[in-house]
Order: sequence, then C-alpha cells, then structure tokens
Amino acid sequence: MEAPTKPTEQLPTPTELAEVKGWFFPADQLLFDWLLSRQQERTEPGDLLEVGVYMGKSAIFTGSYLREGERFTVCDLFDAPAEDSDNSAEMARSYSTLTRRAFEANYLSFHEELPTVVQGLSSVVPDHVTADSCRFVHIDASHLYEHVHADITDARDLLKAHGVVVLDDFRAEHCPGVAAAAWQAVTTGGLHVICITERKLYGTWGDPAAVRAELLTWLETREDLWHEVQTVAGEQLIRINGRKAALPAQPTSRHKGTIPAEVAPVAIPAPAPAAPAPAKRRRSPLRRFAVNVLPPFITKAVVSRRG
Repeated sequence: MEAPTKPTEQLPTPTELAEVKGWFFPADQLLFDWLLSRQQERTEPGDLLEVGVYMGKSAIFTGSYLREGERFTVCDLFDAPAEDSDNSAEMARSYSTLTRRAFEANYLSFHEELPTVVQGLSSVVPDHVTADSCRFVHIDASHLYEHVHADITDARDLLKAHGVVVLDDFRAEHCPGVAAAAWQAVTTGGLHVICITERKLYGTWGDPAAVRAELLTWLETREDLWHEVQTVAGEQLIRINGRKAALPAQPTSRHKGTIPAEVAPVAIPAPAPAAPAPAKRRRSPLRRFAVNVLPPFITKAVVSRRG
C-alpha cells in the first residue's frame, strides 16, 4: 500500500504545461507532435514508453497521443534510493515518494488516468513492456554510459520496425556517457538518425528514408525552424535549430482558469498614513540677524547664550 499523502504536502496544480517543472523545449515539442501525429495518421500500431520522467512534462505531452487500446508506460526512480530498486514491485507498493506523487498530480491535471508507472531502475523496463510492442520510446534517465547503452539496447528490442527512439542530452557537455552510447548505437548498432536538435537525437532501426523525406517537406513550411542536411557515418541526418520555435497545441489542464496556490496574489495592507510633519519654528529677529550677518563662531555663541 502506498504511503498516504501528508496533509502538509502541497502537490502541484499546474494550469498549463509551462508550469510543470522540467526541460522540454519548443523545438522538441514540435517534433514529438509531428512524429506522433504522423504515426496516428498512418495508423502505425504500438505502445508508448518514457524512461526517466522527472515531474512529467514530456510524459504529459506524449500521453496526449495515446490511442484507445494502447498502453503508455513510464519508468523512473523518482527520489527513491537506487540501491533498493531491485525489488521494484515492493518499492512501488511501499515507498511512494513525494516526487512520484508530484508527477502523478501533474499528469492527472491533464489526463483522466495515469500511465503504467514503474518505479525502479530502467533495467526493469523489459519486465513490464513486451518486446516489439512500442512505436515511440523516449529515453531521458541515467547519464552513465553503461545505463544509457543498456537503455538503447532495450529500446531496440521493444520498438516495432517503424518505431522511433528519442535520446535526450546526447550532446550535453555534462553527459559524455550519453553521447558515447548514442553514437555507438549509430556507428555499430544499426540506429539510423532521423534528425537532431540542440537537446535530442531522433532515430529508428527501421528504414529512415520516408520519415526523413516527409520531415524535410514539413520543415520547408516552417519559418520558425532552421534546418540543414548533414552526412555522418555515411548517412544523412537533419540538423534543426529551434531557438525561434513556436509551441504546438498544448495539453489542457483541468485547473485552467484557476491560480495556483504558490502564485496566488497576497493581499498587501495599505500603508499607514504618514505622521504630520512638525511645524517649523520661526526664528527670532536676533537669530535671523546672527545667521545672516555675523561670522559662524559669533553666531554660535549668540544663539547658545540666547538659548
């Protein structure tokens, strides 16, 4: 049984996706929208998977493309200790964390039901997701080479032939392990890069020709996305710069129109009326004469004697 939420815990009530903590930039939102919508239009079957969800920003967005009969699985340690994650089933029952409850509160602000939540290391994902069942996998968990390499290997087994994998932080300077695992998958693991953005690499183990060609056609219509085609390791890929990217349609929050408690205006009391300034004392004729005519040392002596 999950630990109950403490009365003192204030779970998030986001009124829009931008209020959910996390890093999911407009260019990547546009590409998620384009790829997931393309799969829907082509009725390509498969489930959705996100490995590493944090507070749920990209998961909320991805969940909007879930179709009837499909399954969306998310996996994260949340803030549970990694050394206890081997027994993931027990951890999910007994160690519900504040981070997990915050993720669930965020997700349910935009969707009627939670995805399948796996609380544990990403290595347990194959125990919960069937091989050759997914059409879209987003990997944004560990930054260690060994873990990312294993996550990519698992993604290859879990994806259908037409499926797309998205690798986060593949070029961030603080994540060299992600870069090593990502490009190793390209050079020796059969992964074909569709495109890259500042943050993410989009690839497939299927035939990339059709999706690349359609993406290029779409990019030609976008004035807010700059792009070019490069050749890497003997294959073409599309590089996209989205610094001017406009956001796609956003998921709608059930809290829309309300003001979150943490940003609600606080009543500020009106300042107390200022005390009246003391009336100025009129100078006596002797004092005025002393100030205006006599040298300062004589003035001081006269005024002191007068006082």
